[in-house]
Amino acid sequence: MIKIIKKKNDWCPLIRSSKNSDFYHTYDYHHLSKNKEELPVLITYSESDKTISLPLLLRKIEGTPFFDATSVYGYSGPTIKNIPTDFDNSVFKEELNRIFQELKIISVFSRLNPFVEHQNSVLTGLGDLSMSGKVIYIDLTKDLDTQKSAYDKRLRTYINKARRQCGLRLAEGPEDLDIFIEMYYENMKRVNAKKSYFFSKKYFVDLLKTKDFETEILLATHDESKKIIGGAMFIKKNKIVQYHLSGAKEEYLALNAIKLIIDEMRIRATQEGYKYLNLGGGVGGQEDSLFHFKSKFSKDYKDFELWKYVVNQKVYDDLVTQVIGQESSSLRFKAYTKYFPFYRCNSNELKAINL
Repeated sequence: MIKIIKKKNDWCPLIRSSKNSDFYHTYDYHHLSKNKEELPVLITYSESDKTISLPLLLRKIEGTPFFDATSVYGYSGPTIKNIPTDFDNSVFKEELNRIFQELKIISVFSRLNPFVEHQNSVLTGLGDLSMSGKVIYIDLTKDLDTQKSAYDKRLRTYINKARRQCGLRLAEGPEDLDIFIEMYYENMKRVNAKKSYFFSKKYFVDLLKTKDFETEILLATHDESKKIIGGAMFIKKNKIVQYHLSGAKEEYLALNAIKLIIDEMRIRATQEGYKYLNLGGGVGGQEDSLFHFKSKFSKDYKDFELWKYVVNQKVYDDLVTQVIGQESSSLRFKAYTKYFPFYRCNSNELKAINL
């Protein structure tokens, strides 16, 4: 049996029942991170004692009667309950395609969650699964000394020095939140981040208010000046702690506040019984400066995959033709592999991939 869930009272128990679900799968996260025109849905399939729950954001394709689906920012994909590695997904595929056709969905894109087992088994035969890079994580089941022994030698030096000059505390009240948001925006400007990364204040407030998961902002304060010099937001659900957002004051960057904060969360999360502290990867899955910063903390990583599924190939092709015109097959192939769904490319993105 397959059904579409939109109401919180129906959505939340299903996500809670899956022990490997993450905060990215929750009702509240979908609603606080969606764009105005997007509709969050949870497509749930049940077979005996087995359950697959696929959260998506539905989007209207402008100028058409059709829709497509995407995932929230972060690591999503299906949550599963009692699904074995050798799961026969033939009935699930049939039912999912029927739902997609009823909803007039042309394509589906989702970032998968490296910490949810058997997502591949569930999605096999439904479009393409492709590697997008690696995510770095700290295995919190190891003892604290073993965890720290995997640190880069220079990183340990930076952290030890920062602990001698800084204090650490959780954010409390609106004043702390405002300072954190200001530092986060400052950081996004410093790295020339896209406009979409400048989340509204409501986004931060709602993350802290929700009961679907636990959100903490850990702040570093400079002992001498008494100023807050850095902060990071961590989100906890089940056995996973996600390093979500961070920022530091430029004039205190030499004190390495963010490195210290990550180390402190590692210690706290281990003591609280969590299993993973996920630091994530580079921008767009690249092994860039952000990735190399995170890799100083751990040698443990997981592959990060993307799911791309063209439900209606004919309509998808027609929409792509409207973007690139009647071009050669080689150009069409390049278009298909560089961006998904390709018909949503804007002019700047077209230039960036040399079309």
